[in-house]
Parts: sequence; C-alpha cells; structure tokens
Amino acid sequence: MAASVLDLELVFSRPETTLSVTRGAARLMRDMGYAPLLEVCLPNGRRADVMALGSKGDIVICEVKSGVEDYRVDRKWQEYGPFCDAFYFAVAPEFPQAILPDEPGLIVADGFGGAVVRAAPTTPLAPARRKALTLAFARLGALRASG
Repeated sequence: MAASVLDLELVFSRPETTLSVTRGAARLMRDMGYAPLLEVCLPNGRRADVMALGSKGDIVICEVKSGVEDYRVDRKWQEYGPFCDAFYFAVAPEFPQAILPDEPGLIVADGFGGAVVRAAPTTPLAPARRKALTLAFARLGALRASG
C-alpha cells in the first residue's frame, strides 16, 4: 500500500540542513541586534559557521550541527571559546538536543529564523584579543562587501 503525502516525513540532506540552519541562525543574530558573517576563519585556523558582532563590541559564535553524526565526529567547536564572548550550537528543530552538552547556548533554527532555547554563558574576551578580532571581522566584512 502506498504512503500518502501526509504520511511522508520531510527529510533534508545534510547540505540542505546546514544551509537552512545557518541561514536561520544568521537571521536570528540580526534580529537580536548582531551583524553576522558566515564562515569566518579564526586565528587558530578553525572556521566559525556564524560569527556575529554586537553593538557593544561583543562577539558571538554559532556552530551549526546538521545532524547527530556531524556532532559526534566534529569536536573542533571546543576550540572556539577563546575567540568569542558567547558560544552557541545551532541545530534544526528535529535535532535530538539531549545529546548536546549543557554548557554552550542553544539555538534551534530553520531557513526562516531561529530561537534561543538556552542562553549562552558569557566569558568576556581580553581587550587586546577583542580589538584584534573586531578589526579582522570589520576587514572581512568590508572585503566581502566590495566583491
């Protein structure tokens, strides 16, 4: 017996999920008053999926997890803390949130926006590191805007 359209579960491939969650997390950051950039290289060679600069100079990083496998095999997120004031995981609504650690913040997002499920603890950056990161962020944004 064939399944009806209503019985089918909508399943995204990992690239589609990653794109959708990244877009939603960036839109949420904008809604929260931050200026986000996607795929930002950090001084330690890691790449932040979403890095956002607040109006008071605070820096937030969101690490997008497209699925359970992505979370289990990728532990580089633990190296982002020294480069932000607050760190969030961003996941799709169907992601099993119970497998994530309690310490980082948590955002649930889709292609249209997102919501903070758990606020991230804040650890202020040292002034010299904040200045260096802010300058690098500004330069990257300007270079991307200029084509």
